[in-house]
Amino acid sequence: MAQKPSTPKGTRDFLPDVVAKRQYIFNTIREAFEVYGFSPIETPSFEHTSTLLGKYGEEGDRLIFKILKSGDKMKDADLKALEEENLPRFANSLSEKALRYDLTVPFARFVVQHQNELSFPFKRYQIQPVWRADRPQAGRYQEFYQCDADVVGSDSLVYEVDFIQLFDEVLSKLNIPQVSIKINNRKILTGIAEVSGESDKIVPITVAIDKLDKIGLEGVLKELSEKGVSNEGIEKIKPLFEISGNTDERLSQMKEYLSTSEIGLEGIKELEYVLNATQDLGLKDTEIEFDVTLARGLNYYTGAIFEVKCGATSIGSICGGGRYDDLTGIFGMKNMSGVGISFGADRIYYVLEELDLFPESVDSRLDLLFINFGDEEAAHCMRLVKKMREAGISCEIYPKSAKMNKQMKYANDRGVKFVALVGKNEMEQGVLRIKNMDTGEQKDIQPDALANYLNKA
Repeated sequence: MAQKPSTPKGTRDFLPDVVAKRQYIFNTIREAFEVYGFSPIETPSFEHTSTLLGKYGEEGDRLIFKILKSGDKMKDADLKALEEENLPRFANSLSEKALRYDLTVPFARFVVQHQNELSFPFKRYQIQPVWRADRPQAGRYQEFYQCDADVVGSDSLVYEVDFIQLFDEVLSKLNIPQVSIKINNRKILTGIAEVSGESDKIVPITVAIDKLDKIGLEGVLKELSEKGVSNEGIEKIKPLFEISGNTDERLSQMKEYLSTSEIGLEGIKELEYVLNATQDLGLKDTEIEFDVTLARGLNYYTGAIFEVKCGATSIGSICGGGRYDDLTGIFGMKNMSGVGISFGADRIYYVLEELDLFPESVDSRLDLLFINFGDEEAAHCMRLVKKMREAGISCEIYPKSAKMNKQMKYANDRGVKFVALVGKNEMEQGVLRIKNMDTGEQKDIQPDALANYLNKA
């Protein structure tokens, strides 16, 4: 017996009505990107493994989908590593290419490779799929789309302010309620590591702190200990979790905590500029707050860090981003500051669907179907189909002169808005009998008036 076909776990097929909703999200984001001056680019779905590995931290590296070598190249496999049960090294020897984990690292590679063809600051947006070998769950898939905007070639904090405005612009247009932007600065986190006397443990400290809302305080303290942070260091970190109040009050407390760290105070200063400028410009329906535990766990952030959530759902973050001054340096291009954000299209879809926020105008329904009464009538209707399509109306004729019940069932299954019944009588009278499939109402329309009638309906 043939195996029942299915998609790999963590991936999905999209039916027409879902695609229409996804395109609504993509188009809303794309329009905002272009209004803010970003230009589109595309990069390959896979990169050299060496391009991706080591850019996302230890946890991120484990989630990269590697592509197996083929043919004679399989002979290069490191069998000694397999014998020694060094599975990561063995896996790397089997692969020299990998599916992209995100759009930011490939973008950094793109900038370095095409630096002589670009004008800086360079502002790009990119809407493409990425892949992660993560455990599938609600709102989390192994294949999903990211919608990114980045600026490279400037360290101006004006762009951080712009990106906050961009979050507000897009999510307001999508009518997503209870949006909050959490913001931090990697320099503040570096300052925390300095104050705790554990500067060499900045990565495990930030990764652990970032999990506070998932594993709780005790879980964070346990992970810090397991990652080698001393008891003395942990005691110096603990006061962070007692910081409270509004954003201004939290920043004031952080200034006192980081009073001995120059880089930490620099991070506070940058945050204050961004927050003050944002307050001056105003936001539509979005709240913004400083969150010292926000780290996002990615090695390449060096300045501002963003995370956006919708309080009306439990989906988690729907957008994120930050500044990554050192990213292009990994590929040999020094002194190229960058900052970028990403909209999680799949999570945004989940929010809009759960809260029933998709507009009624977003659908994949066919505007008009001509019923097929025979060859002569079909030839007449095909000329009308052409005119309707030229008028921008989605339209088709049923391919065969089948029974009326079959053709009407097809119209219902397709969600057709209007059906045109044009038999010999209608042809002789020079009219079209139009049936509204939602109301059942029928009306005779002159051919020249049909496009206007459908557009107003």
